[in-house]
Amino acid sequence: MLVRASSFTVDLGEGGYLIGFTDDYEYPKEMPFGWRCGTATDAGAVVLTTTDTGPLQLTVQVHDAPPAPETGAEWEPVEEISLRADLPALYVATLEQGDILDAWPDDEPLLEFPFSSDGSDWVRMRLYCHADDPEPGIGDHGERHLVQLWPAPHTPPVHPDITEADRQARADYAADMAMPVEDYTTTYTDTHQGEQD
Repeated sequence: MLVRASSFTVDLGEGGYLIGFTDDYEYPKEMPFGWRCGTATDAGAVVLTTTDTGPLQLTVQVHDAPPAPETGAEWEPVEEISLRADLPALYVATLEQGDILDAWPDDEPLLEFPFSSDGSDWVRMRLYCHADDPEPGIGDHGERHLVQLWPAPHTPPVHPDITEADRQARADYAADMAMPVEDYTTTYTDTHQGEQD
């Protein structure tokens, strides 16, 4: 049964968004290329979007038991993962260029869960996605996501198969994230000799 729901527009950055029961965000060490979502931590997920820097309509539903599957051809294949409820409220943040920003609207009450605070509670997250324009890019793609959450024991994720290109993109991202920051810096030598007029 549906317990509560919230619907709002998220202004996306360049890397999708984070959602979960934690406000301790950092860039994920792995990116779920080939899927729409994957775990960033036990308590949070990263969701990849078609839209790069544009609006996304996000609807979040809290249920007290697994909801019936959404029907209709407009949705992409559904994905599911388990998240640990470290905090009683759900948080959403966007992945910007070099920054992570809270994306839950100030005028929208937080969705709170009546879970214990000892970290033993798990939640199942089901993600439905649709974009009017399925080609990735900047601007409004008519993208909307439906996130359904309910209490459930930790179980294996449900995802579509990925391609070899997705595996390579994942490996490249993981290698970039493992590279020390110093390796990204460059030293330039001033080769201009003489004074400016």
